[in-house]
Amino acid sequence: MKIATFKVEQWMNAYETLCTYNLAETCIDSLTVRELLELAGEDVEKYMMDMAEERLTYGYIEGSPELKAGIAGLYREAHSKDVIPTHGAVGANNMIISALIEPQDNMISVLPTYQQHYSIPEWIGADVRLLKLKLEDDYLPNLDELRGMVDEKTKLITINNPNNPTGSLIPEETLREIVEIARSVGAYVLSDEVYRGISEDGSYMPSIVDLYDKGVSVGSMSKCFSLAGLRLGWIVARDPEVIRLVLERRDYDTISCGVLDDRLAALALKHKDKIFARNREILLKSRKILDDWVNATPEVRYLKPVASTTALVYYDKDMPSRELCKKLLDSKGVMFTPGECFEMEGAVRIGYAFDPELLKTGLDKFAEFLREI
Repeated sequence: MKIATFKVEQWMNAYETLCTYNLAETCIDSLTVRELLELAGEDVEKYMMDMAEERLTYGYIEGSPELKAGIAGLYREAHSKDVIPTHGAVGANNMIISALIEPQDNMISVLPTYQQHYSIPEWIGADVRLLKLKLEDDYLPNLDELRGMVDEKTKLITINNPNNPTGSLIPEETLREIVEIARSVGAYVLSDEVYRGISEDGSYMPSIVDLYDKGVSVGSMSKCFSLAGLRLGWIVARDPEVIRLVLERRDYDTISCGVLDDRLAALALKHKDKIFARNREILLKSRKILDDWVNATPEVRYLKPVASTTALVYYDKDMPSRELCKKLLDSKGVMFTPGECFEMEGAVRIGYAFDPELLKTGLDKFAEFLREI
């Protein structure tokens, strides 16, 4: 059975090198190696000379002790033994779904979300049930609908928290109710938490593994750490059986992560407070620019994101989102991601956590485009 085309990744691959104003970017303004080392208080020249002597072996097959301890430190209820490093969050999602789901299972995925969460289990042959998030519910899961979707064959519930593309954040009390629904049928809960870490007020953002012994968290160095080039993510699970199944699966497609990626990621995790302080400033400033623009532009509407680096913005034109985004790119050089990539028509996903002048210019050009058509 052929797996479905990964719409968002195919769109990014096709156009992100052709645009002038990339407002499809989802990482907080990426760090250089020099910037990372300076934030960490390292002597840049000395560190690079030392790293030049690093032997490029497979390294620690299951991740270095420093890396695993750093990842575990992002959670209240996790330890190093609960951590499995992966090739990005994309590798983590693929690994955990492939390890847990079989054709006789059913599972529930929120929508919109990252396409892996429903296309991979569909490819496996499982019964995938979609819990659609609605604007009128602030893009939060409807718990009554979720209760009506689970049964004794439900193996997994997947959520995306904070949500991509809407920027919504599930409150802790709602997470606890999702846990109780999952517990009632013995299901796992997989929470894709790649945008977790930077809250508006600086408070801790609870993870599913803090709340549920069958919770599984996926994270990465890409979004909130501004280090997508490391291609390093992770799975965190307190259930020993999940760890066993994933490690067996991992032998087929990962073996180990790169030793230089491991080393730099461990350094970033050790100094996460400095990186998060830098990135919170960027995120909040950019979010205000986006919100001011939406409020001043009658042709668009949205629910203001409270977390993440993306927003789902609806436009008032009768035009499919892919066609609109392609025309916008051709005429103005501005790149968004079509809502169609998330099964959400009449909208575009906008990334906003980067250079404020680029953001302002791109948004103004989009407003011009909407008025011209």
